Amino acid sequence: MSSRIAALVLAAACASQTWAQGYPNKPIRVVIGYAPGGSADAGIRPLARVLEPLLGQPIVIENKPGNAGGVAMEFIAKAPNDGYTLYYFDSGPLTVAPHISKVGYDINKSFTVLGHVCGSGSLLVVHPATPFKSMADVVTLSKKEPDKWSYGTSGVGGPHHLSGEYFKSVTGAQLLHVPYKGGGPAMTDLMGGQVPMLFSSLGPAVGAVKSGKIRALAVTSLTRSAAFPDVPTMDELGLKGFDSNAWYGLLGPAGLPAEVVTRWSQALAAAGKDKVGMDAINATGCDAEILSPAATVEKIKVDAAKWGRVVKEANIKAD
Repeated sequence: MSSRIAALVLAAACASQTWAQGYPNKPIRVVIGYAPGGSADAGIRPLARVLEPLLGQPIVIENKPGNAGGVAMEFIAKAPNDGYTLYYFDSGPLTVAPHISKVGYDINKSFTVLGHVCGSGSLLVVHPATPFKSMADVVTLSKKEPDKWSYGTSGVGGPHHLSGEYFKSVTGAQLLHVPYKGGGPAMTDLMGGQVPMLFSSLGPAVGAVKSGKIRALAVTSLTRSAAFPDVPTMDELGLKGFDSNAWYGLLGPAGLPAEVVTRWSQALAAAGKDKVGMDAINATGCDAEILSPAATVEKIKVDAAKWGRVVKEANIKAD
């Protein structure tokens, strides 16, 4: 073999190896749409620890809070589609927000979906001084005294507000919605007896339930939560098919290269088999379930249709 041919063969081999290594070859920025310390922040960190060795690159987490995740959504829609700027998103900006107000992105055209990571229902919790010992009590007593009972949530149009209105629509419960400026103030008022019940995030309620400061009646997901294995689902309690589940996933801007999508699909699938990593996500109150890009896109479509109906029927408007 001549030196020229040998050089060409070597060059081709090197090029092939470089292409095989391909993406990623530098740190990946993953944006979250909320301030540090919240559920998005809690979920992405254990996931990143599992993904970094699988991808062979550091994951740099960047907070872009504002408009319930909407600011980050608009940022990602305009980001370079090279796979180095992604979003650990919650489902609300895709499945709820467009039904409530105008958004600066197209849920069908602005993004490349990479996969579902974890989901969490709302938790129906009550103050122990109330007469509510079960979900059925809430329905029955609220119908008997329709002007007496209310429920709090972290805000208008959020996943817990949607859970509450969905619950009302299928049971006929008569409950006034009391929105708070976040889950923390809502939980404080529940424990103080200023509001009788909440549809709440699971994670922040763990300590209060275990200490007996509040009582958990049901979760709104189809399956029991790893954080509350003894609390029944609403489906188990007779509301067959009841599923109100906020969830997190990963996406990037539209037009991500196929190589990037494949690489992330493989990495997420491998991460889903890491028990320690998935247990760490479960401990945040978000139950880990890795889904493919196609299954995640279908989930977005189904949820968007469902929440569109709930928003319309409950006449939910933006603050």
